[in-house]
Order: sequence, then structure tokens, then C-alpha cells
Amino acid sequence: MSDERKINENSKNEQLEQFRVDDEGQKLTTNQGLKVSEDEFSLKAGERGPTLMEDFHFREKMTHFDHERIPERVVHARGYAAHGEFEVYESMKEYTKAKFLQDPAVKTPVFVRFSTVAGSRGSAETVRDARGFATKFYTEEGNYDLVGNNIPVFFIQDAIKFPDLVHALKPEPHNEFPQAASAHDTFWDFVANNQEAAHMVIWTMSDRGIPRSFRMMEGFGVHTFRFVNDQGKAHFVKFHWKPVLGAHSLVWDEAQKIAGKDPDFNRRDLWESIDNGDYPKFELGVQLLTEEDEFKFDFDILDSTKLWPEEDVPVKIIGKMTLNRNVDNVFAETEQVAFHPGHVVPGIDFSNDPLLQGRLFSYTDTQLIRLGGPNFHELPVNRPVCPFHNNQRDGYGRQTINRGQVNYHNNSLAANTPATVSEAEGGYVHYQEKVEGRKVRSRSESFKDHFSQATLFWNSMSKPEKEHIIDAFSFELGKVKSKSVQQQVVDMFANVSLELATAFAGAIGAVPPKEGGSEVTKASPALSQLNTKKKPDTRKVGVLLGNGFNGSEVQSVLEALKAKGIQPEIISDKLGKVKGTDGSALEADHTFLTASSVLFDAIYAAGGSGESKKFLQGAAYFVSEAFSHYKPIGATHEGKQWLEAGNMENSPGVIKGEDVNGFAEEFVEAISAHRHWDRQLV
Repeated sequence: MSDERKINENSKNEQLEQFRVDDEGQKLTTNQGLKVSEDEFSLKAGERGPTLMEDFHFREKMTHFDHERIPERVVHARGYAAHGEFEVYESMKEYTKAKFLQDPAVKTPVFVRFSTVAGSRGSAETVRDARGFATKFYTEEGNYDLVGNNIPVFFIQDAIKFPDLVHALKPEPHNEFPQAASAHDTFWDFVANNQEAAHMVIWTMSDRGIPRSFRMMEGFGVHTFRFVNDQGKAHFVKFHWKPVLGAHSLVWDEAQKIAGKDPDFNRRDLWESIDNGDYPKFELGVQLLTEEDEFKFDFDILDSTKLWPEEDVPVKIIGKMTLNRNVDNVFAETEQVAFHPGHVVPGIDFSNDPLLQGRLFSYTDTQLIRLGGPNFHELPVNRPVCPFHNNQRDGYGRQTINRGQVNYHNNSLAANTPATVSEAEGGYVHYQEKVEGRKVRSRSESFKDHFSQATLFWNSMSKPEKEHIIDAFSFELGKVKSKSVQQQVVDMFANVSLELATAFAGAIGAVPPKEGGSEVTKASPALSQLNTKKKPDTRKVGVLLGNGFNGSEVQSVLEALKAKGIQPEIISDKLGKVKGTDGSALEADHTFLTASSVLFDAIYAAGGSGESKKFLQGAAYFVSEAFSHYKPIGATHEGKQWLEAGNMENSPGVIKGEDVNGFAEEFVEAISAHRHWDRQLV
């Protein structure tokens, strides 16, 4: 290296040295150097009051976080969307004056975006993660956005901690891995030192963290909102989306393999379902509480780390959403859509949930950087179906051409228009909640129980679901390098369940907890996916077919499956026609190289008398892998040999037979069950 080059490099290093900062061991300050006394709680009007706009520390922290990623979303970057319509079943006039919830004859257009949370836009879709479930209703009163997740609770109680959560969850900054995964030190260090995350973590470690598809997962508004009727009476409300097909999940080994076989698995499933006319449907449910009942529970209803057990507060089903049209352009629609929980209509209002209060600031702030300025509402996918008029002008991306000389309020030159509208004429008026209290950075004592509902969730799980949760903790913490962090998490979850903590402590070589446990014995059957709807509709069945198959009988089975809404796809050792014994022929959709058992809900081994060695090897692997993932397996004719070879024929969910009608009926019933966990318990 030349002396001149060394001098230049040394000069550059000296120049950069002033920008290198080691934060470890330092005191926390704002970007202006002001020392911060509290970083856990936003500034509120009383412990349970609303967040105050004057909280400069919260706004600086959240603004910086909102603007960290260009151009993709900071979180929920990996998403897919579809258009549809919503119809209410009966008027909700008793509870809310929102017009789209009044008339069953009215169909309201919607746009729904599903997403993972942690990964980048190019990450796989079957990773263990929460899933976003955001719905934009294009109502005659303006756009209403219900922005939620597939899990009814969240990691944190106050929005000021959101940047910390996501920083810990994202790839570690010194090496930028792992991608789209929580199985690393910083995430679990955050969990262990922010124990309000316990409830959300156990949900994420459950089967809910790896849903079978967007069409087969629940959605939740997470926060407590308000319904307000035309008499001014308010009810607290929580929103639920209930999938008509039921809530179903993958198994972990399967999810990992799908990530390699088809990282677009969930979006492909959504696209193909709509393209085939198998429109995904979700029923909208609400949990309602009178204001008089706000304090009757052993948890705070404003705490986003808590749910309202459905056995205590039943879900009232009020309408149905049908997704019936794919997007025309992913960027223009899916990527440019801008959701915001503050986009409400008359009859829907907010609570003082401190996580919700922070989101009301953060979402608009995020769109300003991601979509290039304040006119993101003018992009086609974001435009309301009703007209909009105000005195906002100019800015990046402006599309509206406003006429006239007046752009301010009040005015006389345009007769003081655009004019405000009274509540009676449909103007939005905030619910007049009494608010009083000292300005404090604090948390109500009613928010301090972090473990009881995590225990409730654990108690509600079936034995197979508990085994999956233990395995998930064992995997995730097995990837953590810090023994201290591992032990902290063991000790933390001993407060949830000694059984759970002891089990995964043994798997990762940590010291099992000697004390802990919970006095909570209550369970909520609604939380177990084993109690969900079980239907065969739209399930995909891989049909293993070789030359010389029994033509008429196999055709009869396939027709019986299709009649139940099941989608069979032919798999063979090569593409082209597969010939039956009666001169019939079926076209192979896939080969053993281009397909995998993990991409199907069930396997039908039909066989064939003229199978090649390559076919036999491929088919045998398909069947054995599907068996290990607890999937339904049906076999007739030559296909039964693979069951016998693998000693599978007498196992739950494995159907074999010669009687076509009887076999098809039993196989459909097995497919409806989704998985046959009894194999796991044998």
C-alpha cells in the first residue's frame, strides 16, 4: 500500500471518528442532548388518561423510528392484499351510528392487506411471526381503517416502547441477521427485561404464529375502541374477524420447508383462491361492554397485552366480509395502501389505551416518509369513495387541482366554505369523556399483572398445542447465544407455568426453575384451535398417480373430492399424460421435483401398475413426510403399499380402501379435521 493511500485512509478514519459512538454505559438523552428521566411511559393526563401532544420525547422517538426505513414499511413490509365487500347482518343502531353498520342491503367496498411483521419485503411468508390483518372500508362517510393482527394482544402496553420492541426483533444491527426471525439474542433479551410481553410471546410461540393461510387465521383489532350511538351513548368495543373456514396452522418443520420450497406460499394461496372463485370469507364480530362495566374485571380493559375472554364477554357476529377480486398491480395497490387507526367515521371512537394513543400519531407520520409527503390520501387505493374538501394544499404528489382564490378558514370571499358540519348532519364529534389528572409519566397499577392471561392461554391449550409451544420455546431459545438471556427467560416464564418453563429449560440446558407457577386455573376453550371450524372446502390434495392406475375408480374419487370443494392436483414422475387401465388419461400438474408434500393439505396415493423406480421413490417420500406432519393420507390400489411399507396403515387420519364411495367419504372427513394429532400422542 502506498504512503499516500495510507495517509488518505488515516485522514478518513480520523474524520469519521467523531461520528463513532459507543452507547453502552451512557445515560439516555434526547437527540438534543436533554437527559431523559423516564423512557417506559408516554406523558398522560393521569395514569389512565390520554397521551398528551406536548410529549416531545415520545414524538421525537416515534418520528425517528417511523422514518427509519426507505421505501418499504418499517414493519409489515411483506404483505399481500385483495379487494372485497362487507355487509352487516343487522342494524347496529343500538350501539353505533356508523352508517356502514346500519343497512344489511348495503355492500361496503373493502381492501384488505395481510402481512408478516418482522421480515423485509423479500422474506419468506411462513416464518414464525404475528400477522397483520388491516381492512380499509370505503364508506359513504369516509374511509374507516380497522388495523389489527391475527393475535388479539400485543407485546407492549405503551407506544413509546414500540421502537425498542422492533429494534430488538429486527436483524441485529452489527451483522444484519437473522432475517424475519425472533430466534436471536436481542429479541429474547427484550422479552426477559420487558415482561409485559409474556402474553403476546406465548401466543406467538403457539400454532397461531404459523397460520396455514391468510384465509384460515383470525383477525383482531387488538385495542379497546368505542361505539357511540346517535343518542351519544357509548360502549367499549373490541373487533374480531372470524374466518369461515376456521383457524388452522402449519407445523414447524413444515413451515420451515415451505419457506424454502415456496416463500410466496401465503400470497399464492390467496391469489389462487380468489382466481378460482373460492372467495375467502370472514365474519365480523364485536365484544361490547357498557361504560358501567369498565372496572368489573381482574384486568384493565385498556391494556393491549390483555384480551377479554369470550366466555366472559361473548363475541356478537354482526357481518361478513368477502374477498372477491385480486389486485391489478401489487405496487400501486398493496404497497401504496396507507392504513391508520385514526381513520374513523362517526360512531367509532377511541379509548385511552396508551398503545392506541401512540399509534394515532405514528401512522400518519410513517406515511409522510414512506409515500413521499402529505398527499398519500390521493393515491387511487387510498382515495375515499365520497368527495373530500378542505383547505389543505400543495405538497409532494399533489393530484387535486383546487380552483378559486380562497384556501383558509374562516373567510368571507367564499362564504366561509368549505364549511363545517354539525353532528346532526354527519359531522364527526369526539365522544365527550371526562378527563382529569396530573401530567405524569406513569403506568396505572391495573396494568402491572403480566402473567395471569399468559397462564390462561397455556391452560386453554390441548396437549398437542402445549407440546408445540414447548418446542417453539426450545427452538427459539436454542438459537440464543447468551446463557444469561436463556436463564432470564426460563425464570420469567416460570411465573406463567412451571410445566412450560421446566420443559424448555431442559431442552436448552438451562437451570430448571425451583419456584414460580401461577394460581390461575381458569381456561378459555375459544383460545384453542382444536375447537375451531373444521371444513374440507378449498383444501389442496396431492394425488400421487402413475401409469396403469385404475381409471374409473380414481376418477370417481377425484370427482367426489371436487364435489366437496376439495382441489386435487396430480403429481407424477414427469409432466404430461398419465394413462389409466381403461384408456383414460389425466394430466400431471406437478412432478416430484416441482412439488412437495408440504404444499398440500392431504395426500391421496392412487398408485399405478406401471410405476418406475423414480416414481416409487418420490411417492414413498411424499407419503412419509405428509405422515410426519400429521396430514390426512388416503390410499387405494397400489398406493396402499406405501402405507404398509411405512407401518402407517392403522394410524389416525390414514384411510385406505377399495370401496370408492365409502373411501371418499371417510377421506373427506379426515381432510376436514386438518391434522391428526393423535399420531403425536401415540
